[in-house]
Amino acid sequence: MDINIKKCILEDSRKLQEISYETFNETFKHQNSPENMNAYLERAFNLKQLEKELSNISSQFFFVYFNNEVAGYLKVNTNEAQSEEMGAESLEIERIYIKKKFQKHGLGKYLLNKAMEIAMERNKKKIWLGVWEKNENAIAFYKKLGFVQTGAHSFYMGDEGQMDFIMTKTLI
Repeated sequence: MDINIKKCILEDSRKLQEISYETFNETFKHQNSPENMNAYLERAFNLKQLEKELSNISSQFFFVYFNNEVAGYLKVNTNEAQSEEMGAESLEIERIYIKKKFQKHGLGKYLLNKAMEIAMERNKKKIWLGVWEKNENAIAFYKKLGFVQTGAHSFYMGDEGQMDFIMTKTLI
């Protein structure tokens, strides 16, 4: 079992788009209409949007490789790139996705540890994320790793309003 992490660069935008579409579809297509899924995918993961995010110095993307195959990715934000105003002492995990066939190999925890490592290097006091209220597996995973629900915010999947739980972990 060979696990590696590689920081994404602008030239990785197409590969990032492919894995974003694949993992988001695997995770959410069964609970959302095709119209709302397509609207969200086109808005969030079009190449222009991903290139803009990759170019933001307050955001970082990382691919995780399992036996030399891209298995998932992580996106972290600091400063103004955070999707909520959480302050300068916070780091946001905006996206953490693992392809279904690579789940249950510890890759999510591996990426979460990478995010915590970045947070500690930058002297952040807390790490936080938003997780869809109906994503019970992810909520249980985050709770197991010490995250607690500290709030909620709404977001739109196409034209449907949905709720994310905000979960936070204080770093020592």
